[in-house]
Amino acid sequence: MSDLHIRAAAPADLDAVLAFWTVAAEGISISDDSDGVARLLARDPESLLLAELDGELAGTVIAGFDGWRCHLYRLAVHPGHRRQGIGGALLAAAEERFVALGGRRGDAMVLDRNDLAQHAWRAAGYAPEPQWSRWVKHLVDGD
Repeated sequence: MSDLHIRAAAPADLDAVLAFWTVAAEGISISDDSDGVARLLARDPESLLLAELDGELAGTVIAGFDGWRCHLYRLAVHPGHRRQGIGGALLAAAEERFVALGGRRGDAMVLDRNDLAQHAWRAAGYAPEPQWSRWVKHLVDGD
C-alpha cells in the first residue's frame, strides 16, 4: 500500500466525509448530515477516524466511547481501495483508542443485508450476537 495515514477528523473535513459516505457507505441515517457529524466531533473530537491514502480520503470509522461501551459505526472504504488493508488499519486504530480509554469490548452496527460488510467484520474477529436486536425510536422527524 502506498502512504496510508490515519488521523482524527477535524471540523473542516465534514463536507468531504459526507460526500465520501455517499460513495463508500451503505445507506444513511438520521444523523448523517453536517449538524450530526459536527455534534459528534464537538462531543468526542477523536471519535471519527479517517484513513488517507496518498493524501486522499480512502476510509472512515466512527469509534465512539461513552465511558462504558465502545461503539463502531460508519466503517467505510472507498470501492476503489477495498481489500488493501485499509478497513483493518482503521479498526486497529479504533481498537487502540478504545483500550487507551479503558474500553473492554467493541460492538459494531452492521446492516443485515450488507454481506460484504459482514465478511469484513468477521475477518476482523467480530461476530453477531443473535440474542440481541436493535430497537429504535426516532426522537425527531426524519429517516
